Amino acid sequence: MENSGTQIKPRLQVSGVRVLQGAVLLLLLGGVATWWLLDELAHSRLQARYFAGVARDATYRVQPGPSQAMRYPQPGGPYDVRLGYAQLPQYLQRLQQRGYQVHSQAVQSQPMLALAEHGLTAPLLPLGLFVPYAEKDQAGLTLADSRGQALYQSRFPQRVYADFAALPPLLVDSLLYIENRSLLQQESPTRNPTVEWGRLGKAVFDKATHVFNPGYRPAGASTLATQIEKYRHSPGGRTASEQEKLRQMLSASVRAYRFGEDTLSARRQLVLQYLNTVPLAARPGIGEIAGIGDGMWAWYGRRFGEVNRALAAQSPVPLAERAAVFKEALSLMIAQRSPSYYLNEDIAVLQALTDSYLRLMARDGLISPPLLQAALAVSLQQERARAPQQAAAPAQVKGSNAVRIKLASLLGVPRLYELDQLDLSAHSTLDATLQHQLTAVLQGLRQPDAARAAGLMDDRLLQQGAPEGVTYSFTLLERTPGGNKVRVQADNFDQPLDINEGVKLDLGSTAKLRTLVTYLAVISELHQHYAAQDKAVLGKALQQDELPLLTRWAIDYLRQQDDRSLKPMLQAAMARQYSASPAEQFFTGGGLHSFNNFDKQDNGKVMSVAEATQRSVNLVYVRLMRDVVRYYMAPVGGDALPADDLAYLRRFADREGRTFLARFYNQYRHKTLAEVDQRLGQRAAGRAKRLAIIHRSILPQASQADYLAFIAQHAGNAASSDEKTLLRLYADYAPGQLSLADRAYLAGVHPLELWLVAYWHTHPGAGWAELVKASTDVRQDVYAWLFNSHAKGGQASRIRQMKEVDAFARVHQQWRQMGYPFDTLVPSYATALGASADRPAALAELMGILSADGRHLPTVYLDQLQFAAGTPYETTLQQRPAAGKQVLPPEVAQVVRDTLQQVVEQGTARRVNGAFDLADGSHIVIGGKTGTGDHRFKTFAKGGAQTGERVVSRAGAFAFYLGDRYFGTLVAYVAGEQAGSYKFTSALPVQILKTIAPTLQQHLTFTPAPGDSAMRPTSH
Repeated sequence: MENSGTQIKPRLQVSGVRVLQGAVLLLLLGGVATWWLLDELAHSRLQARYFAGVARDATYRVQPGPSQAMRYPQPGGPYDVRLGYAQLPQYLQRLQQRGYQVHSQAVQSQPMLALAEHGLTAPLLPLGLFVPYAEKDQAGLTLADSRGQALYQSRFPQRVYADFAALPPLLVDSLLYIENRSLLQQESPTRNPTVEWGRLGKAVFDKATHVFNPGYRPAGASTLATQIEKYRHSPGGRTASEQEKLRQMLSASVRAYRFGEDTLSARRQLVLQYLNTVPLAARPGIGEIAGIGDGMWAWYGRRFGEVNRALAAQSPVPLAERAAVFKEALSLMIAQRSPSYYLNEDIAVLQALTDSYLRLMARDGLISPPLLQAALAVSLQQERARAPQQAAAPAQVKGSNAVRIKLASLLGVPRLYELDQLDLSAHSTLDATLQHQLTAVLQGLRQPDAARAAGLMDDRLLQQGAPEGVTYSFTLLERTPGGNKVRVQADNFDQPLDINEGVKLDLGSTAKLRTLVTYLAVISELHQHYAAQDKAVLGKALQQDELPLLTRWAIDYLRQQDDRSLKPMLQAAMARQYSASPAEQFFTGGGLHSFNNFDKQDNGKVMSVAEATQRSVNLVYVRLMRDVVRYYMAPVGGDALPADDLAYLRRFADREGRTFLARFYNQYRHKTLAEVDQRLGQRAAGRAKRLAIIHRSILPQASQADYLAFIAQHAGNAASSDEKTLLRLYADYAPGQLSLADRAYLAGVHPLELWLVAYWHTHPGAGWAELVKASTDVRQDVYAWLFNSHAKGGQASRIRQMKEVDAFARVHQQWRQMGYPFDTLVPSYATALGASADRPAALAELMGILSADGRHLPTVYLDQLQFAAGTPYETTLQQRPAAGKQVLPPEVAQVVRDTLQQVVEQGTARRVNGAFDLADGSHIVIGGKTGTGDHRFKTFAKGGAQTGERVVSRAGAFAFYLGDRYFGTLVAYVAGEQAGSYKFTSALPVQILKTIAPTLQQHLTFTPAPGDSAMRPTSH
């Protein structure tokens, strides 16, 4: 037993030693782990190795053609939305549908794609990250012209620091004191700037406390790094969940190690990025504000240089001024926590908070006591009053604005403000040098001396009216394999309105050009239908009754010709004769109209279509349009207009009913019901019977007392009517006693006016669409007399009107193919003289079709677009070669061009003939069509006598082609009553084209006419 006891004791001793050794080992391991953990928290060595490896592999490269490895940013991140990265898929789709193709695009590496797809925590928690790359503090739209010269540039933010060295130290120290005090400590070069562990621990504790005490407000743990990720890339710039916070932290960690394990430069970059881009709310008239530079300008009216001088280390600025600037900048750094509240709602709260920080900074030795006292004396409320209330937008030429508008339309961007913030560079087709030179010339022509030197004071030019009141607009395009490229779009109008494309103008006889094209297109259609038929068949065709005149002429022409090719037939059509007599009246547009020629010497003449085009003779074109309209009432090779007379009458009733309803709607829409009733009551002229019918119609449920009060209010002659008579009328005209048409007739008002007021009483606030729908049957009932009438003449007249409307719809369809910009035409022969208006840009489009032998090529403002240069989303697009669409037979375009050449050589534009001939004597062919628009609003009495006239505008236009590939328009325009002081004609824009010819010749390349061999050097 003693032996066994002695054996147990050594075993216990050995066991105790082992336990002690184990404890020591555990303590040692724990100590090592604790040391490692503390070291990692302080220096982030392991994180540095890991995140640097991740960032090193997340790369991209730019390669030709569309990318097969691209992941765009998630939608919602303010930075990605503002710069357009998130919308790139939609932009590319729209651009590819509109003639552009991807020339080159970034190809993202598989590690970058994986990082964006599921991040670093998959498969436990798939969480895509914001990919690391050199993000831009400043970006925006850049436009270059066709030669690469700067045309327009927008930058957001506008005022940024170029690098960390440019930052005022006082600004850096203040930011770090408020947000991230240990960020720039150099003792730990590998430190992860994304996390401050003390702040994170407190935030976790505060979060837990908040769970048990909802009234407790936890402090935030966001460092500058995570804040930047949040306001740039998180949806809405907010942290909506713990998962989103984790995404921000991991993304910021990878980004911090993009240049390797040493993060000191990345940490400095964080300070720079934050001060350049921190969101500082938005201000009316300025828009979104970001960064201290823009913030100081927008909220306190400080220039960037002024701020930097005041905050410099050795500032020469007086203390009071330095203190004011410093306090303002400090307030913006504080306001970023809730900028809309602090800056837009209660700046007094911001001032109090700023003062508290100033005291703390003085206590901790960051600022001196004198600076503290001077800053405390500053009132932020007063300082903010210095700030500009509206952004100082630089004056931009119309050409760049036109390009921006086209670009916004291409991308589907609703506002130019948003377009200007996109990270986008685009090459336009404009020639900036020529644009500026011509703009200067056009602006100079408003000066009397310059106008006189340019020969603008001659007859039919500016002998009446001041030169400074005339707006000139010039557009020039060049036909290229890529489409019709806009080289110049200039005017001298000092307002944003674009005369070229933004105004509906009466351009007078330029409409004759559209009418001529339509006429020759009809001849071409007839040629296509009949040219292959033999003479016997054509002879039988001529025997048909009621053949339209143009159809009869075409058949007769082809029956007599051995050469049945199209071009000789078109030339013969140009030789057809028409009377220019103004003696005839024309039933068109629902009434009987008379027309006059501009030159009375043309009255009574008979002339060819070609001569009438050269001389711009109105009456020939009125008759030509009549023939075209009658052809479209029964065209060959298609369905004739429907012969259901009842259907025509119903359509007439609906159409005219809408016209009257619209008149009353516009007359009453801005009035109260009481005002409407008052005005309608006045229409009764004090007659008791009329008043009774009106009141019983618009307020059928009203009491007798209300009825009598209405009569008394509008009494007049009805005042002598006794109450018994009035009550009898109340009963006689009760609802249902008479039809709406009969009641309106007896009341002396239009039935639809009576119906409209009654409907508004039961449906207050009803809008136009509702009124149209509700009155569908009413409009038919109102015209019941038309359906039941025995006066066949009245029905025939209205049927003819509707057939004319349908025929003009077909004319409109043909005009639309030629670029006509509006949805309808005035159904009147006056449309051939400009009654349906036009736009200069649309006329240029038509001239481009004629110049290209009937091919409709796209109008191009932009050759190349580059999105997101220097990012993983970089994409460059170029315009595809444009095949165009053949919308006219080439022969039609050629014959029209030949005719327009005669307008310049012998007709209304002859003063520009020879203006572009080359120095060696080579002739440059010019063709065009002139037009004078004298737009006046006239009123007439019932018998037809004119009772009033209001001048609306005056315009002179010249649509032209120059040489073999240039074309465009030049317009002179005066708007408003002052237009009545001017008598200029289309000779004015023709003379101006002659004036600017030397400037154009310096920049354009002309091919001489056939027979001339001289060539000029190419400029594009």
